[in-house]
Amino acid sequence: MADYKAPLRDMRFVLNEVFEVAKLWAQLPGLAEAVDEDTALAVLEEAGKVTSKSIAPLSRSGDEEGCHWDNGAVSTPAGFIDAYKTYAEGGWVGVGGDPAYGGMGMPKVISAQVEEMVNSSSLSFGLYPMLTAGACLSINAHASDELKEKYLPNMYAGVWAGSMCLTEPHAGTDLGIIRTKADPQADGSYKVSGTKIFITGGEHDLTENIIHLVLAKLPDAPAGPKGISLFLVPKFMVNADGSLGARNPATCGSIEHKMGIQASATCVMNFDEAVGYLVGEPNKGLAAMFTMMNYERLGVGIQGLASAERSYQNAIEYARDRLQSRAPTGPQAKDKVADPIIVHPDVRRMLLTMKALNEGGRAFSTYVAMQLDTAKFSEDADTRKRAEELVALLTPVAKAFLTDLGLESAVHGQQVFGGHGYIREWGQEQLVRDVRITQIYEGTNGIQALDLMGRKVVGSGGALYKLFADEIRHFTASADSNLAEFVKPLNAALDNLDDLTAWVLDRAKNNPNEIGAASVEYLQVFGYTAYAYMWALMARTALAKQGEDDFYASKLGTARFYFARLLPRIHSLSASVKAGSESLYLLDAAQF
Repeated sequence: MADYKAPLRDMRFVLNEVFEVAKLWAQLPGLAEAVDEDTALAVLEEAGKVTSKSIAPLSRSGDEEGCHWDNGAVSTPAGFIDAYKTYAEGGWVGVGGDPAYGGMGMPKVISAQVEEMVNSSSLSFGLYPMLTAGACLSINAHASDELKEKYLPNMYAGVWAGSMCLTEPHAGTDLGIIRTKADPQADGSYKVSGTKIFITGGEHDLTENIIHLVLAKLPDAPAGPKGISLFLVPKFMVNADGSLGARNPATCGSIEHKMGIQASATCVMNFDEAVGYLVGEPNKGLAAMFTMMNYERLGVGIQGLASAERSYQNAIEYARDRLQSRAPTGPQAKDKVADPIIVHPDVRRMLLTMKALNEGGRAFSTYVAMQLDTAKFSEDADTRKRAEELVALLTPVAKAFLTDLGLESAVHGQQVFGGHGYIREWGQEQLVRDVRITQIYEGTNGIQALDLMGRKVVGSGGALYKLFADEIRHFTASADSNLAEFVKPLNAALDNLDDLTAWVLDRAKNNPNEIGAASVEYLQVFGYTAYAYMWALMARTALAKQGEDDFYASKLGTARFYFARLLPRIHSLSASVKAGSESLYLLDAAQF
């Protein structure tokens, strides 16, 4: 496996040249004094160093060893404790955390790049700080001041970790039918009892305490999702002076035997009258949990991007070195027995596909992160509302599309290696196994597509979609003529998506099956169109600077490849949507 190198040049290009994020920060009082271009650059450079030097070398060994469970205790692979300590001491667990409780206070557009780097280095490792950061987000937004002061500083510092305990063996995504209960106590605490599954970082040896956020139901809770509350349940009780007290009966019954992410502890957690504290209002637990869901779902999308980036870096190094056959136009490396495989059209197709999807994904994830920052920090109500609506619309796309493409790029990288891509020591098969989970957790990609199509597009009568489409129309209408080669196909793609959106809205009036039947392919069409917008934005910047160095020439060539070879995928996907739902219901259940 190639040594991981953080793509800092491309991150700087997206942040500073395409989106000019420093101008956004200057308009947001909560960020104006916290970060500027130089600070952001220093943060990203340091993150690149720690992830590439301390974490990336553990990726393969962590996969080979995996986590170990022994009578409720979980140990992580060799090297993880020291690497986590290094990562935590650098402040990276709290990179986006509230400075009032010891966080670094960086905007999401910066923490998103850090997330990419740590997950490219090791997806298994990156899950531990990711879950902690997500738990901190919900605590900070919904918990009492007492709970914030008691738990957040050590969580941001990486001394304590966090976990999200949502689903149960019988429930899956349908959280409304969870059975975990919380009984109120005279002192204001609760006794939480139940079993949770698929709990990332539910137990491990990286920190001295783990703070679980647990969904449970009060005795008088209404049925369904409206009866869910959120509770903070520590592994060890915390004394008034901040020291650790007795062990809480929140224990790990086992760890899952998984396809990938072997170094991440995926736990079955048993709560046996464990002491917990209410976070937010009773029966409003889902709302409190969804505070972090948009961040977490974008974070999972970034995991797909991160895996794809690692796959590309491995594949490009191999393609430049591996000698096999001659170029179709004749020998290129005449002093060697064969040419490097990068001369072959199919290898170039795979490499350019990875490159175009990765760089488009980095721009798109940054764009969504900008909306999160605007929604959080803007003082203008209309600006906040617009950003919140864009986040609602684009989050399912970010989660599902980036992870679908993450698997595609991991497989392309494996294919570039040929037979060696199937062999463990090259690292490519691990990427394929690891990235696969990103399409499943935090809501499967089918659920994300249904959320986009059903709740966000049909549910808003197309209003949320129009918000994004109007922004693209404004861009294309004001674009210079020298951008025509990108604007023309972008407009055509948007026309197609307009038509597709109207078609589903119309058909859904009389047949509710049309929403689910259209959703997956619709999300894909939406994603490719959104990437076309990102590539047009990047091409505009690169055109203005072409000739300065090869970076911009590479960017323009990749943009042209995207529009020529990848954007046309929308046509077959759109045809599938318009085929309707009828063919899905031609068979009775017994006929499958």
